[in-house]
Amino acid sequence: PGTGARAGRWPGKGAEEMAEAVSSPALYRCIECNQEASELYRDYNHGVLKLTVCKSCQKLVDKYIEYDPVIILINAILCKAQVYRHILFNTKINIHGKLCMFCLLCEAYLRWWQLQDSNQNTAPDDLIRYAKEWDFYRMFAIASLEQSAFFIGIFTFLWVKRLMTAKTKPKFILLLKALLLSSYGKLLLIPAVIWEHDYTPLCLRLIKVFVLTSNFQAIRVTLNINRILSLLAILSGLVLESSTVYFFQKMEWDVGSDCAFYRDQDF
Repeated sequence: PGTGARAGRWPGKGAEEMAEAVSSPALYRCIECNQEASELYRDYNHGVLKLTVCKSCQKLVDKYIEYDPVIILINAILCKAQVYRHILFNTKINIHGKLCMFCLLCEAYLRWWQLQDSNQNTAPDDLIRYAKEWDFYRMFAIASLEQSAFFIGIFTFLWVKRLMTAKTKPKFILLLKALLLSSYGKLLLIPAVIWEHDYTPLCLRLIKVFVLTSNFQAIRVTLNINRILSLLAILSGLVLESSTVYFFQKMEWDVGSDCAFYRDQDF
């Protein structure tokens, strides 16, 4: 066996599925140095596998393929670049659309819940139910527009930066998927509302910070750029998102979100 290689056993169907993934012509990435690799491991007889060693850094191309999903999730919560490369380049996760929709529903519910909590309505019950339903749809539309503005701000900054430096075109499709996946922290909005207490506003702001940190790491890993450019991209997204919220406020729309930094601020 080569230096740094490991042998493991994945019994039954799991080993066959992983072997099929490795035989795919798609290139993988080393989670340590981000260099391309043609395979993650080699499958020997009876499911005995040897993890591939990167030719560039002499470390395992992807140690996470033999890790438990719980360990991978913990490392993702810690925003480790290695686990982001594992998820984005070396796995076939195709839940971006569903995850985005569910996160938007969570955020829309939070805004709708805050709006209903602050409103005093004496209208008949049927009118109240009808108004509450349309309030939820309105909050969902606003949350969608704000997230779209955030992404557009990021993409615009990266596109301008690419034109100024004459570098290769950023992989915007891959980056969009990475941003959608890295926004999974919004799922914590619902537990924060269910177990409401005096520190709920602080929890919502911490969730916002966590989501932005995950987005920052996703940009850095996907495009292999430095931290300063990733931070500037995030700030560009926040500027356009804040401008969108300012427009909604000028229209006298209640955006109803404690999860944004611009809440209760004067523009």
